Amino acid sequence: MTDLFEDDVPLKRKPNAPLAERMRPERLDEFVGQHDIMDEGKPLRALLDKGKIHSAIFWGPPGSGKTTLAYLISKTLKLKFIFFSAVTSGIKEIKEVMAEAEKTEALYGQRTVLFVDEIHRFNKGQQDAFLPYVESGKIVLLGATTENPSFEVVGALLSRLKVYLLKPLDAEDLDRIITRALADKDKGLGAKNVKLSADARSYIIQVSGGDARRALTLLDLACEADPGWETGSADITLERITEVQQKKVLLYDKSGEEHFNLISALHKSMRDSDPDASLYWLARMLAGGEDPLYIARRVVRFAVEDVGLADPTAMAVALNAKEIYHFLGTPEGELAIAEAVVYLAAAPKSNRIYKAYQKVMKTVEEEPAYEVPFHIRNAVTGMMKGFGYGKGYQYAHDVDNAITGQSDLPDQLKTRMFYEPSEYGIEKKVKERLEYWEEIRKQARERGKK
Repeated sequence: MTDLFEDDVPLKRKPNAPLAERMRPERLDEFVGQHDIMDEGKPLRALLDKGKIHSAIFWGPPGSGKTTLAYLISKTLKLKFIFFSAVTSGIKEIKEVMAEAEKTEALYGQRTVLFVDEIHRFNKGQQDAFLPYVESGKIVLLGATTENPSFEVVGALLSRLKVYLLKPLDAEDLDRIITRALADKDKGLGAKNVKLSADARSYIIQVSGGDARRALTLLDLACEADPGWETGSADITLERITEVQQKKVLLYDKSGEEHFNLISALHKSMRDSDPDASLYWLARMLAGGEDPLYIARRVVRFAVEDVGLADPTAMAVALNAKEIYHFLGTPEGELAIAEAVVYLAAAPKSNRIYKAYQKVMKTVEEEPAYEVPFHIRNAVTGMMKGFGYGKGYQYAHDVDNAITGQSDLPDQLKTRMFYEPSEYGIEKKVKERLEYWEEIRKQARERGKK
């Protein structure tokens, strides 16, 4: 039998294993974090206290406890645990695992927890292969994913699974995990003389981004880098931590859900006229490796959709930022994007052009293609003129105020209004101007009736 079917595969600990691996909890009461589902009386904990479990997906960022939680569930309920990686396995391996699970139940009456790491990496056919076994209850499928299951797990399988949302660990949880690692003499650092300064501890917590594995790995590396480590001691200062940390890797996937979460946060912060939040989300995207030109394009789009005619200059500011980035590149060009973001956040807002365009497109798509009124057709040939093309057209510059009484919409749409200006910024003046012109237009029509 291969390692694929061995119990406790992800948690086999060797003395020289990384600290994060050694410190994985052995009992459910050692599990730290995920208070919304694991505190006493909360959904998952209440279920486990009754000795029950169902197939589920743990959806959360790296280091939030997905693998550990799945293992502890199997251990607490005395179920066989099989670790299965979506990265290295296919349908053939799925069938082998299912056969092993059925054999275990037939021989020993023991159900199997099949833990599928990175379940989102399975294609539709592979995910469908789990369906009959999940539906029959022959296995407890526990999937782990960092991606939104709504997008990455097929509907038929998702409908049979309970989704638990795991959150990044908070500062208190990380502090507790670090304290435990420093004190544990068997698995942690307690057997050695490790001094961790308060500011170094705070820094580890801050840069770990809610990831327990990252926090313990950073502490582990700092200890190993200390000159006294070979003789059993380490003095971990802030300077030591920053030396080994080098560059923080932010939680950011340019093609995944976090990409859309962050661009949504930037867009909505600008819409809410919050320059501080706008700058923060911009910085998060840039620090995570997002293409600045992608952000610049979204900033231009925002200027058109959300600022509009309330401040027509916004479009020029956004376009200039894009061109400046092209010219200067990183990092100087990113400052131009930041300037545009702050300008747009502080600008008056109007989506009336956006709404008007949606309205008119709906009309074009849902109603007949009405004829162009003859008076605004161009009489290119004598024959066209004979058919009435251009007949009755009034040249605006020949009348007072350059406003005629003629309607340029098809007869069927004469009373339709698509663009309704707002009361904000420059658009307020646009509204006043259009209302003034409409009054002149009415007067011209009245004169034409006489």
